[in-house]
Amino acid sequence: MADLSIEVDGLKFDNPFIIGSGPPGSNASTIKRAFDQGWAGVACKTIALESEKVHNVAPRYARLQIQAEGKKNKKNIYGFQNIELISDRPFSDWMDDFKRIKDEYPDKILIASIMEEPRKEPWQEITERCQEAGADAFELNLSCPHGLPERRMGMAMGQNPEIVKEVCGWVKEVSKVPVWAKMTPNVTDICTPARSAFEAGVEGVSAINTILSVMGVDLETLRPQPTVEGYTTPGGYSCKAVRPIALRMCMELAREFPDKSLSGIGGIETGKDAAQFILLGCHTVQVCTGVMLYSYKMVKDMIRELGEFMDQHGFTSIEEFRGKSLEFFTTHADLAERQRIAKIKKTLEKDADWKGEDFVAQSDALVTKTIS
Repeated sequence: MADLSIEVDGLKFDNPFIIGSGPPGSNASTIKRAFDQGWAGVACKTIALESEKVHNVAPRYARLQIQAEGKKNKKNIYGFQNIELISDRPFSDWMDDFKRIKDEYPDKILIASIMEEPRKEPWQEITERCQEAGADAFELNLSCPHGLPERRMGMAMGQNPEIVKEVCGWVKEVSKVPVWAKMTPNVTDICTPARSAFEAGVEGVSAINTILSVMGVDLETLRPQPTVEGYTTPGGYSCKAVRPIALRMCMELAREFPDKSLSGIGGIETGKDAAQFILLGCHTVQVCTGVMLYSYKMVKDMIRELGEFMDQHGFTSIEEFRGKSLEFFTTHADLAERQRIAKIKKTLEKDADWKGEDFVAQSDALVTKTIS
């Protein structure tokens, strides 16, 4: 079978699968469960020095689901929204967890997802204390779309390239382990803040965090969802519906920064999903919502499916096919020129060819291979 291990920024992963920061990495118990099931790394739920200011609500999730007859099937869920905040656990408890986890799982990769206000002292304090407790790497949460914006945290930082560079620089001044900056998709060009992060010296970026969204409105109560005492707030959208957006942004990052590490996130639920992100330049992939739908054991199938994909194509390592599909992106003008040279007879080449009575059938004729 193919070798799924990979070394990224000096970190040796058993496979490219990482638990993304969120509820699946909320404490030592959940993180140990992930490692026991076969995940190579875990990015803990984002932590800050002052947890007493964090107050979650319930319900705090909403789902978009195909309404199929009969038994409910979680595979019909294609959109997921959360208004979850960062960890509400005392920072000292996390430090105890880090030490205990690294004692028990020295060969697994523990990534500290950290967030603070845009001030140098707390960013450097949290960095120093986390690495003293055993963190193997950092992921800087500069991208949460809804948590604590009044304190200029999360996305409020990630949308400002100057602040991104400043914060990343503060962390790099004191960090002794690799640092990844987690990018927000809620920008015009994701390469702009990533460039600032790299200028500050970070080793890699992870992308994407969730997309700021309004999930929908209940047409009986007229209340937007998820509703808390009749009210809500925009939250972060995830699950398989965001995968095309995440793939596009990872492709852009990989092409712009080919020598930097990239951890792909967004709607990954299978080994085939992971293969697509790796083909577009990602070194590792992260899963959060998928675990909440299918449990930690899903990684076993993902490992098998990715291995089968590699065997099918004769790839013996991740690096053999990482980024292999990037060369096939070009401009629309180039696509048209290629078809001209190839003398391809094109369906519906002119707008005048469209017919109202056959509109759906004509649309179907223009669809490429369906991606599941």
